[in-house]
Amino acid sequence: MFANLAKFAVSVPKRARRVSRMAKPVAVAAVLAALSFQTASAQAPAAAPTVTMTSDTQGIAAVVNDRVISSYDLDQRVKLVLLSSGIPNTPENISRIRGQVLRSLVDEYLKAQEAQRLNIQVSQEEVDEAFQRIARRSNMTPEQITDFLKTGGVSRQTLEQQVRIDLAWNRVVQQQFGPFVTVGENEVNEVMRRLQEESGEPRYLVSEIFISFDNPGHADEIAAGTQRLVEQIRQGAPFEAVARQFSQSASAANGGDIGWVHASQLPDGVAEVVTQMQPDMVSDPIRTLSGFYIIALKAMQTGTGADPMRDQYELMQVVLPLAPDADAQAVNRRAREVTEFRDSISSCDQAQQQIKKYVSGVASPRQQVIAGQLEPRLRQAIAGVSVGKATEPIRTEQGVEMIVVCGHRAAEGEMPTRDQIDNSLFEQQLSMMGRRHLRDLRRDAVVVYR
Repeated sequence: MFANLAKFAVSVPKRARRVSRMAKPVAVAAVLAALSFQTASAQAPAAAPTVTMTSDTQGIAAVVNDRVISSYDLDQRVKLVLLSSGIPNTPENISRIRGQVLRSLVDEYLKAQEAQRLNIQVSQEEVDEAFQRIARRSNMTPEQITDFLKTGGVSRQTLEQQVRIDLAWNRVVQQQFGPFVTVGENEVNEVMRRLQEESGEPRYLVSEIFISFDNPGHADEIAAGTQRLVEQIRQGAPFEAVARQFSQSASAANGGDIGWVHASQLPDGVAEVVTQMQPDMVSDPIRTLSGFYIIALKAMQTGTGADPMRDQYELMQVVLPLAPDADAQAVNRRAREVTEFRDSISSCDQAQQQIKKYVSGVASPRQQVIAGQLEPRLRQAIAGVSVGKATEPIRTEQGVEMIVVCGHRAAEGEMPTRDQIDNSLFEQQLSMMGRRHLRDLRRDAVVVYR
């Protein structure tokens, strides 16, 4: 339960913050929603991202401008996607996502080739520092992250290549188009005016996955692949992880999260669907002129009051171990202990001491989280629970688990600032230019699928 309390993102230097959302980190699924980077000496020289030529004896999945994507490369990436998105590793699922993963690999090869052409470099020191931050935030060591990848049959090199290319592409877009993006005062004024006019209208907390198509003739194929993603999400694959792996929107860097929006801020066709949704619903694929959207509605509210998804919590997990095949007597004893525990505590300090009174009872370290970082089930579990009290018990493989609310601070409502609006408009324009540039690279490339 507690493994999904936080999402971990690479911090971005202040000077690059305006384009930070262009970097699409890799999520390591329900267990580790984090990027994993290559570790090496901090003195390692900067290097342009490269795509390793592979042996034909491995089998060829595709050729991109004379660069080979081997069947091994494709198999490794499929395993990484399954591991990072929480999609079950079954022959049926592998068959369903293989085509989409291969298209993503082709795009990555095009990005890497463009970065090489422009001599864009990503230093080893940068990726090492990012990896260390991620390891700390996920309460794991770099070695444990590597071991986690191995459990899914994924080599470290596979993840390193994806991360390096993503970071390099971010710089390609920033270098090539950032100087040409301008946001005028009138544009900011128009957004502020509209927000003020709509201050009494419903707002929606939305996450998105966007899959584009360059050729309308490919729309049916892309639609089928997008529908399969919807099915996997509805079956339990984390939306954020799927967005990071597949979405072509700038919001992919944030797991698809685009924050609170009014219907007027959404693309044509998307707004009509969102206004008919209920919180915690995931839409069917929504076709637009440029691609397909999958929308997850996290919450909705009227007005510009406090955003409940920004509420801050301090939480502590407690567990009373109970074997899955425990007899009725053991189950009943634990049930009595749960009731006694929940009735007797009024603070986390007290809960830490009280749980020790029961055989093998244990409390985890407290964690600071924001409501929007919690999965819907956990947000619902803590809703209305007073500080110092525990949630309803949940039976898991480990035993009986509860969450104690150690602290809660509600967010304050506010309108976005001019700087926030300016940054948002800047990122939208830059993201659009990046997608267009990738479309041009696809158009000019020679790609042969085997």
